[in-house]
Amino acid sequence: MSYHKFKVAVIGAGAAGLCAASHVLSRSENFHPPVVYEMSDCVGGTWVYTDNVGRNDYGLPVHSSMYKNLRSNLPKEIMGFPDFPFDTQLPSFVSHNDVRSYLEQYTDQFGIRSHIKFCTNVELVNPISGANGDTKNLWEIISKDLRRGTHCTERFDSVLVCTGHYSDPYIPHIPGIEHFKGQTMHSHEFRITEPFTGKNVILLGCGPSGIDMALELCSVAKQVVLSHANSLLTAPLPPNILQAKAVERFSETGVICGDKTEYPADIFIFCTGYNYSFPFLSREVGLEVRDHRVTPLYKHIVHTTFPTLFFIGLCKTICPFPFFHIQISFALAALDGTHKLPSKAEMDAATEDQYQTSLQIGIPHRHFHKLDSLQWSYSAELAQLAKVDPLPPTIRKLYEENKVIRRQDVCNYKNYKYEVIDHEKWRIVKPKSL
Repeated sequence: MSYHKFKVAVIGAGAAGLCAASHVLSRSENFHPPVVYEMSDCVGGTWVYTDNVGRNDYGLPVHSSMYKNLRSNLPKEIMGFPDFPFDTQLPSFVSHNDVRSYLEQYTDQFGIRSHIKFCTNVELVNPISGANGDTKNLWEIISKDLRRGTHCTERFDSVLVCTGHYSDPYIPHIPGIEHFKGQTMHSHEFRITEPFTGKNVILLGCGPSGIDMALELCSVAKQVVLSHANSLLTAPLPPNILQAKAVERFSETGVICGDKTEYPADIFIFCTGYNYSFPFLSREVGLEVRDHRVTPLYKHIVHTTFPTLFFIGLCKTICPFPFFHIQISFALAALDGTHKLPSKAEMDAATEDQYQTSLQIGIPHRHFHKLDSLQWSYSAELAQLAKVDPLPPTIRKLYEENKVIRRQDVCNYKNYKYEVIDHEKWRIVKPKSL
């Protein structure tokens, strides 16, 4: 174990950043208290609802993708950090306000708030040479106090990037969009249903947000079309929700889909996900994002050229808060010597092997960071290397069961109530209406 105390910067005070700060604070023998940079004036990250879209009062992009009536699509019984469960009195599928409140409570429970620099935007993260010429030793962070307009430069031994990936909309080009006379938008901008009353709405994409938004909009819209390239949803859907093949091109008044059927559209919504974006990283960092894959990262976390730079929560289709807990445990274990990282060459080779294996089993390049059921063996391996307790089996069991129920009963699965009995067992409490 190293006797050097590490000075760590955490970028972002959403769920991942708060978890990182809590872990650093709990290991005072190896780490100084963290400095947490947060662009907004509160904790919670993407879970903080705002009516605003576009840019905020400081001219920066609005981070949150929450819409007003959003509820989680995972039960709270598996959403919480392992050391801080949600209030058992809440329903299993909680609102964004419930999650924000939970993160506020977590912040205060673990004494994180005093270590957060609110309304502070990180403008540059740059590796600099240490006294021995080792560029892996130190990091320089230049930040701007948004309220005062002043800049600050600080140095750290390590940086944990916890900025999430739900703030920079990915909008693919579709032929003919310039001729479309209706309105186009990304799901990132969706807030309330009222503007969609009586409209023909088309959503491109059938991920969790696309399905949730379709179910939200069908109560007010004339017709909602879910356009996607996946296999058709087989669960019963409201009568004014249709499914269509992926959009091929726009017409003036709607879209033409893969089966050559034309659907009218007043409003077209891209539910096409988000880009990975790290505008604060200097060119010297050498991070590349190509078609939704970020390199060079070992185990989706460690920058192999600068192994004191960590990315928490890049992976998609996961059980996020417990997942962050394990990733951060691994990152700090790599820092304090609990786990010795392989050489850069070995890390790059292992990552390439993982990438080639994922291609061979049919995972497209753009989904390299999408884990879903692969998250369990991944999390178990990280926990073993970090010498921390693995996630309880209940999390995996309930996650996978919820996935099955959601597929079978997409309209009603959020009405289910779960109860965890112990680390191995749980049960479903169904409302009488089901």
